[in-house]
Amino acid sequence: MPHRVYSLNGQGLSPPFYSGSRGREQSRALPTVTCSLSSPRARTPCGRGSLPSCPLLLGRFHGSALQSGPLPISGRFQGPKCGSFFFQASSCPQSLMSIVKADARFGKLFRFHVPVLMWAQHFTEETWDRLKERSVPYGWQGLSDTAIASALHLLNDSANSWLFDKTRFPEGCVRCAVVGNGGILNGSRQGKEIDAHDFVFRLNGAVIKGFEDDVGTKTSFYGFTVNTMKNSLIAYREYGFTQIPQSKDLRYIFIPSDIRDYIMLKSAILGSRVQEGYDKGDDPRTYFGPEASAKKFKLLHSDFIHYLTVRFLRSEIINTQYGYLYMPSTGALMLLTALHTCDQVSAYGFITDNYRKFSDHYYERKKQPLVFYANHDMLLEAELWKSLHRAGIMKLYQR
Repeated sequence: MPHRVYSLNGQGLSPPFYSGSRGREQSRALPTVTCSLSSPRARTPCGRGSLPSCPLLLGRFHGSALQSGPLPISGRFQGPKCGSFFFQASSCPQSLMSIVKADARFGKLFRFHVPVLMWAQHFTEETWDRLKERSVPYGWQGLSDTAIASALHLLNDSANSWLFDKTRFPEGCVRCAVVGNGGILNGSRQGKEIDAHDFVFRLNGAVIKGFEDDVGTKTSFYGFTVNTMKNSLIAYREYGFTQIPQSKDLRYIFIPSDIRDYIMLKSAILGSRVQEGYDKGDDPRTYFGPEASAKKFKLLHSDFIHYLTVRFLRSEIINTQYGYLYMPSTGALMLLTALHTCDQVSAYGFITDNYRKFSDHYYERKKQPLVFYANHDMLLEAELWKSLHRAGIMKLYQR
């Protein structure tokens, strides 16, 4: 029987919500189950016609898994003032920023002044007072200030405040490819096109060996939560995913979905074993390689995730009793990160209107059905990608 991993954005839950799409962060081995704790092996999923009123399937609990208080997503974005972080302006004449500003809809949604990454200079009393009122991934409610401070203190290089140095491209535009793991890439032969970009983002179970013609070989950034990374290493081992991407120039983007991410980040920079919490005893070097340098690691800002959710991906799930489970998918966060930092962005392996034609992931030997889970709203994300593509703000690979 395959190892089953019950997970939800780093918080140990995996309730089924409705079935039929892709992009979830959980292991492929997750069963579709009935909405009943008394019969966890039944096979009738919750329907999408109405929000589930049935109990959740409970797996492991750790960290701040259950927070039943008010949803920490306000009706409008509240974050730091403009100029409170290190910002690199673009000199690209064809930057997507220009297209965004000219667009009637997206010109009102994008706020390029919102800090994308968090680093040492952001750990101030004002930031703590604001973020302690919102739970992860939107804030620090219920988390150890010592654990957070000790991790952020190590992100003390200016390189931690940006994804890449735009001064390296004084006369050109920074072109980025964000590669999801969708089945649409199987047989696509997009590898050379993907590798031709200046930077390539990958995430979670990014299988490359054997699929180079379809997905390329280049990896500049790898995005993940500790939970999705470790679950991917278990779930996709049978497809050859035994190690997350490693190279000297590769940078890792931590998504702070739990205290686990701050603790692992600290240990990764120090090059020491994890000393506490759910991952105690783990050696980060087995994941990220031997180089222990703060410059190698990036941390998405909680304000940025909050802003993206409020303005771009405010799902109806938020207004239900399961709202505290919801957050944008890893792929969505990586793609929106690229859209706020790169001049030109192309997305590959993301959900499209004809997703039913393809398997869940490009590396599956047999076609697997696409499944939605309650922690993400993949149809909402699909609509956003389609709209951004139509507006000319990004290029979405479709076939």
